[in-house]
Amino acid sequence: HNRTMQNASLDVKKAYAARWQTIASMLPQVNASFDYSNMCGYEMAIMGQHLAMPPSGTLAVTASVALSGSQVVATLLNNIAIEMSDISVKKTEQTITSNVANLYMSILAMEKTAGLLDQNLKNLEKLYQSTSNAVKVGVSEQTDADQISVQVSSMQSRINATKRSLEMLYNSLALQLGQGVDYQITLTQNLTEVMNADAAMELLYTDFNLDQNYDYQLLKKNTELSKKQITLAAMDYVPTVSAFYQYSAKEYFSDEPTMNMTAPNVVGVSLKVPIWSSGRRAASVSEKKIAYQAAQNKLADTENALRVQDKQLRYNLSSAYENYQTQTKNLDVSQRVFDNISKKYEQGYASSTDVTNSSMSLLTAQSNYISAMLEMVNAHIDLKKLLNK
Repeated sequence: HNRTMQNASLDVKKAYAARWQTIASMLPQVNASFDYSNMCGYEMAIMGQHLAMPPSGTLAVTASVALSGSQVVATLLNNIAIEMSDISVKKTEQTITSNVANLYMSILAMEKTAGLLDQNLKNLEKLYQSTSNAVKVGVSEQTDADQISVQVSSMQSRINATKRSLEMLYNSLALQLGQGVDYQITLTQNLTEVMNADAAMELLYTDFNLDQNYDYQLLKKNTELSKKQITLAAMDYVPTVSAFYQYSAKEYFSDEPTMNMTAPNVVGVSLKVPIWSSGRRAASVSEKKIAYQAAQNKLADTENALRVQDKQLRYNLSSAYENYQTQTKNLDVSQRVFDNISKKYEQGYASSTDVTNSSMSLLTAQSNYISAMLEMVNAHIDLKKLLNK
C-alpha cells in the first residue's frame, strides 16, 4: 500500500512502454487521410481548351517504414532502463522495509520506556504516600515529602512526553504503510520477542558481496548505459533507410470533363547519408566518452566507499552489542540499588535525597538501556540493508 513503492512499480511499466515506443518506430506505420478542395469555379486553359476544376476529394492511405542505427541502439538503452527500474523497485522495497522495521522497533522501545516509567511512578507514589503518612505522625519532615512529590510530578511529565512521542511514531508507521494518520495499528509483539542479539551478531560472519548491493547494481547499469550512449552518438554517422507505399483515390464531385493527374499507387525508397556536420557528431561522441569515463570513476569510488561502509557498519554493530550487554547489567544493578534504597528509606535508614538520587540513576540506566537496544537494532538493520540480507 506504500505509494512510493507503487510509483517505483509504475516506473517499470513506463520503462516497458518507452521500449515499445522505440521498437514500434522501426515497424511499419500506416496513416490515412482525406482531403477536400474547391477551386470556386476556376477553369484551366490548355492549348485553347478550358478544363473545369470541379470540387474534389482525395483519400490516401500511406504505409511507411524507416530504419536507422540509432533506433536499434535506443532499444538496447531501453532494455538497460528496464533493468535499472527493476533494481530500483527492489531498492525501494528494501528501504521501505527498513523504515518500517526501524519504526516498529522504535515503537516497541517507546512502549517499553513508557512501561518502565509507569512502574517507576507507582514506586514513587508508594514512597510519597508512606512519607506523607510519616509526616502526619511526626516521624518525617515535610521537605522529604515535598522532594518526593517533585519526583512524582517529574515522572508524570516524562510519561506524558513519552506517550506523545509514541503517538507520532504510530502516525509515521501508518504513513509508511500507505494509510492515513488516523489508521489504528496494534503491535502484537514486545521488544524482547522481536530482538534477537545472537542473530544480529551472526551477520558479522557474512561476507560482503558487492554485486548483491542495489546501489552498486544501479551504478553498474548506469555505467553500462553511459557506454551505450557512445554507440548511440556514433550512430549519427550511419545512413538512414526509409520506404513508403501510398494508395490514393481522387473523386471529382461533378460530371464536367477534367484531368486527373493523381497516381493511385506510389512507391518510394529513401537513403539518407550523413556527410558533413562541422564536427558536431565527433564532438557528441567525445562528450559521451568523457561521460563514460566519469561514470567509471564514480563506480570505482562507490565500490571503495561501500567496502569502507561495510567495515564501519560491522564495527557499529559490534560496539552496539557490547554497549547493550553493559547497559543490561547496569540496569539490573540500578534497579537493585533503587529497591534497596527504597526499603531502607521506609525503615528510616536512608534519606529522601538518597531515594531521589537512586531514582535518577535508575531513570538514566533505563534510558541508556533502551537507547542501547535501539542502537543495536538499527546497526543490525543497516548492515542487513548493505548486505541485502
